[in-house]
Formats: sequence, C-alpha cells, structure tokens
Amino acid sequence: MRSIILKILFKALSVFAILIGLYPLIYFFIDRRFGLLQSKSNALLLNLSWNVGFYLHIALGGVALFIGWTQFVTSWRNKFPKWHRGIGKVYIIACLVSALAGIYIACYATGGIVASSGFMSLGAIWFYTTLKAYVHIRNRQVIKHQQMMIYSYAACCSAITLRIYLPLLIAFFHDFNTAYVIVSWLCWIPNLLIAYLITRRLQNNIEKSSVGLTMERV
Repeated sequence: MRSIILKILFKALSVFAILIGLYPLIYFFIDRRFGLLQSKSNALLLNLSWNVGFYLHIALGGVALFIGWTQFVTSWRNKFPKWHRGIGKVYIIACLVSALAGIYIACYATGGIVASSGFMSLGAIWFYTTLKAYVHIRNRQVIKHQQMMIYSYAACCSAITLRIYLPLLIAFFHDFNTAYVIVSWLCWIPNLLIAYLITRRLQNNIEKSSVGLTMERV
C-alpha cells in the first residue's frame, strides 16, 4: 500500500514539475505584468542587470525542474546510463546558474529583508547541494551523490510549493506582502525536511543491506 501511495505522489510530482517547468515560457510570449511581477516597480522592471538575473533564474530553473524528476526513475537510470549522465550535466549547470541568479534577484524581493533572506538562503542551499552532488559523483561517491541530489531537487521544487502555498496564504491573510514574506521560507523548508527523511530512509536501507551481507559472509 505504501509503495502505491509513493508511486502516486511521484507521478503527481512529475506532472507538477513539467507544468511549472514550462510556466516561465509565459514571460517570453505575453505581457509580463502579471503574477509576482505585479508587485515590482517600473524602475526595477527596466533595470538591465535585474532582468538578466530574472530571466536566467526562471528559464534555467524551469529547465532544471522540467528534467530533474527523470533522474529519480530507477528503471530509466539503469537502462539509459548515458542519458542519465547527459541530463544530469544539464541539470547541474541549470541549477548552479539559476541559483546564483536567484540569490541576486532575491536582494530585490518584495517584502524586504525577511523575504530577501528567505530566498537568498534557498538559493545558497540549492547551489551548495547541487555542487556537492557533482563533486561526489566525480569522486565516485554514488550514495552521497544521490543524497545531495535529493536535497537539490527538493530545493528546486520550491518553485512548485511556492505556487501552491502563495494563493492559499493570500486568501488567508488578504495581503500579498504578508503572504510573500511567509512563503519565502515556507516554500523550501518543509521540502528539505522531506528530503532529510528520504535520505535517512535511504541510508538506513543501505546499512541494513550491509549488515545482511556481513551476516551471510559470517
């Protein structure tokens, strides 16, 4: 029963990842004065460096979200190892650049220093976990690589949870700024807690397997 529930949740995650991953395309094809940009000043929207950071963040973040979930499908990973490595390289580059761009534009986040701190913390954690995942796989530390990739994609999925929580918070508080300050932290902290539980479960399974092998040899 638990395996069925997990499969359903993963399928739901993949659907959200595809949809939200494609969402940034809207900003390239229609008037962008909607959604989160409605709270930005005209001066900021005309700022070149901010625009470069914004479009790098949403475009590459969308790519990372769109392709990232495929890396956790074990059957695909085992059957198409070259594709896994290729997609992984694209994911890592997209995450690192998007995270850095996200840290920069977080300085201008609606809601002041509290919101800015939340999004900057998210960007720093996303960058760090992705970079560590890359370093671990280069050193052939597969388990550590997998664990860091779980944390990395959990941070990446903040794009999904933000768009779920924000409308609910706005409806509850009837104030965008208050909702945005809260969501700047809420969109990623629970994700990392879930990632921690998943990695702990993975580590426990590995330790049990190691004990089992040791007992067989004895």
